[in-house]
Amino acid sequence: MTPVDFLNYAPAAERNAEPLLEQLKTLLDSSSRVLEIGSGSGQHAACFTSVIQGVTWQTSEVFEALVALQHNLSRFRNDQLLTPVELDVLNPLHWSNPDPCNTVFSANTLHIVSWQAVEAFFNGVGGILPNGGRLITYGPYRYSGRYTSESNREFDSWLQARDADSGIRDVVELQKLAAVNGLLLEEDRAMPANNQLLIWRKRQA
Repeated sequence: MTPVDFLNYAPAAERNAEPLLEQLKTLLDSSSRVLEIGSGSGQHAACFTSVIQGVTWQTSEVFEALVALQHNLSRFRNDQLLTPVELDVLNPLHWSNPDPCNTVFSANTLHIVSWQAVEAFFNGVGGILPNGGRLITYGPYRYSGRYTSESNREFDSWLQARDADSGIRDVVELQKLAAVNGLLLEEDRAMPANNQLLIWRKRQA
């Protein structure tokens, strides 16, 4: 499908799909049951399931974006793609909508939503992942208040000027929040364009 075929087409998702795919090929296999939170147009889901054989992928979005996501993915004849579900991380009832999963993936979401939503995100993920399950998050991050690049500092200023509740999150603060919900940071992989891929593991009982 071409960009014009996707409702809510995201150029950023197109740019980062290949680097993300190369990483996910080392993390996912036919036993992986993935829930993607904040799937947007579904570009990532369509790309990744076309290459990683056997992985089961369920997309999700808030109500306002769900119809576009369903429309986009309905045109793919791919048994690996499950029906998109509504998931607003702030709504506790929505966490029962997805099928059981052992991996949660989310790209470029944590710096867009409010800190309250970030807290709800980690609480929800910690609640649905089985022991040993993984959470994979992608995007720009800070480390003990320090940015990884000047462009990320400028981006953070732009985000907060647009919405004071958003902003690039600090990995140290995320680790504290994750630990409360049984999630430990297992790997931190550098990615192109000053982004990171964070791989969290649900703590074994």
